[in-house]
Amino acid sequence: MLRYAVKRLGSLAISLIVASLVIFACIEVIPGDPASFMLGINAQPDTVAALREELGLNASIATRYLSWVTGMLSGDFGTSYTYRTPVAEIIGDRLWLSLPLALIALGLTVLIAFPVGILAATKRGSWADMSVMGATQLGIAIPNFWFAMLMVLLFAINLRWFSAGGFPGWDNPVAALKALTLPSIALALPQASILARVMRSALLDTLSEDYIRTCRAKGLTQRQALWRHALRNAMIPVLTIIGLQFSFLLAGAIIIENVFYLPGLGRLVFQAISQRDLIVVESVVFLLVFAVIVVNFAVDLAYAWVDPRLRGRA
Repeated sequence: MLRYAVKRLGSLAISLIVASLVIFACIEVIPGDPASFMLGINAQPDTVAALREELGLNASIATRYLSWVTGMLSGDFGTSYTYRTPVAEIIGDRLWLSLPLALIALGLTVLIAFPVGILAATKRGSWADMSVMGATQLGIAIPNFWFAMLMVLLFAINLRWFSAGGFPGWDNPVAALKALTLPSIALALPQASILARVMRSALLDTLSEDYIRTCRAKGLTQRQALWRHALRNAMIPVLTIIGLQFSFLLAGAIIIENVFYLPGLGRLVFQAISQRDLIVVESVVFLLVFAVIVVNFAVDLAYAWVDPRLRGRA
């Protein structure tokens, strides 16, 4: 297991290096000069030139890339062009919202999808299976931002159970969790629908294997065969989807954050792009890519734990 983890760590490091090069190169081709944008269209050329020098924009691309990478290794992401504050502080403030939101949404996804998918697989062809398949198809088809607006209309405006938007901060944990409830549900609905269908499909494939029939022939009930053998062997595709979903929930909640006026990472990237705050865009995107790669690394380790045969293939 240790050898398998070390090899995966090597792949993780290479992926991060390549990702940093791609992110930096892509951000550099974005049109627009941050200094000109900050000073406005009526700014004098010498003023723009002085600001570019202050921001380090006159340095060569290689120098700026190396400065950015070495700074990140020491925890210094640079200074925001727009806010004039350290990027690390800005990201830290936004991460305290985006990370709990993603974790809560993922928890809801798993809590809904696992029992629903298992029920559909064990009751294949029954009304319960058809109901689950119909409901999950509807959950996938409904856009999460539209569902979010419906929940705002019902629970915030009509029933007044929740606020329509905003985030009060973690000084009051109850109020903070309440503010994240509707966004979490809006994010979890389509993801739970996808995961439930994957769980059902993986379990059906596993339950049709010869070793499951052998277990049944030796006297195990369907429930015993399911929980002792089938479920664990069906987890590999499920773990893959969970890893992808967490990455999406962390990085792709920009629409939901705008619907609920949540100051998260997605909204920060949107604002930074519109303001040509390139150092913020580069740092946030790299942080999100880092999270995706680390999650995939964790999923790979989970594969090896679920299926020990994979350790010998590394």
